[in-house]
Amino acid sequence: MKRARQFLMVGVFFLINGGLTWSDGKIETVRPDGQPNRAAWMAEGTFGIMTHYLVQPQGNTPAEKTADLNRIVNQFDLDFYIRQIEETGADWLIFTLAQGTGYLSSRCDTIDRLEKGYSPERDLVREIGQRLHGRGKKLIIYLPGPYAGSDPTIKRLLGLGSEGFIDRHNAFIREYAAGLGRLLDGWWFDSCGPQDNALWQKEMEACRAGNPEAVVAFSGAEFCASSGQIMPLCPIEDYHAGEIHLLEDSRIRTDFLWPPGEGIIIDAQCKLRKQGQEPKFYLPDAQFIGNVQWHCLLPIDLSFNPAVPNQYCHYTDAELFRFVDAVKAVGGAITINVPIGGASGPAGVDTSSASFIGNGHIPQDTQAQLVRLGKHLQEK
Repeated sequence: MKRARQFLMVGVFFLINGGLTWSDGKIETVRPDGQPNRAAWMAEGTFGIMTHYLVQPQGNTPAEKTADLNRIVNQFDLDFYIRQIEETGADWLIFTLAQGTGYLSSRCDTIDRLEKGYSPERDLVREIGQRLHGRGKKLIIYLPGPYAGSDPTIKRLLGLGSEGFIDRHNAFIREYAAGLGRLLDGWWFDSCGPQDNALWQKEMEACRAGNPEAVVAFSGAEFCASSGQIMPLCPIEDYHAGEIHLLEDSRIRTDFLWPPGEGIIIDAQCKLRKQGQEPKFYLPDAQFIGNVQWHCLLPIDLSFNPAVPNQYCHYTDAELFRFVDAVKAVGGAITINVPIGGASGPAGVDTSSASFIGNGHIPQDTQAQLVRLGKHLQEK
């Protein structure tokens, strides 16, 4: 009965010319437990875009690396980047503050107070938030979780493994959230592990220090893990992180292809397979998964998984649009991760090169497909 009611709330959908369409139904703004659905705007919107802007400065000394860090971030072409996003019709952006390189993409007072050189002078995330909000769009920050996946500089400076680490990490998040205020609409934390709801709650309170309506997700790679577990790692988060590694025939592959090169084959239909392992598929059937707004993060043209070559993350318009339609038909939400690099750089290039990522351009072919997706959704 509950599932039937959810389908009615999001509107009736039916097949036309091989694709899904839907009526103008009501998105549920209350979660199954009766609490407000902070992430309803994600279901109501078109889609989101994510770019992994990972800054890796070069140099032989700390001073040289700091100088290169500022050079890279200062040359980020914000006008072009925002124009590209606006042209797609996307309603939100997930932008990386840090991941793995030891350097942040935007000024961070907390890190600067602990040790200079890992945070640029430019407050890039604030500038992005201001530009997006001026256009009626929203900003979500991407950051690895505080433990195994945390950025090495953050782990070192905040003292991972020592008493009080999580409190210091929450204070780091809180200062950032409070400083950005209403310019920050949410967080997406990567590489998280199970913990008590009380600890999740403390982290979410830090995330909402400047905006009580900020939405928060904690990723356990649920949609791509070999266990087949798709339920949210954090049962009280606002929206499902929903990390995907691969689509096949407009469905999510939930079997984990790993490790790269070991038993990974291409079958007669040119599909990726793991020897001795049957592929598993999944599509959402309701607006909520457990008590959480259904959402997924889909990479195109640049793989999250070394066992999945980049070309397998390139989809035809028909396959991509059919998947997005299926998600939206049940009140789900989708963010699409795309490469970030040169204005006309080929999809799947090595974006770890600082000289390549510095200008902050989304490759033209990738951006053009998102523009077509936006127009497709407008026509529904």
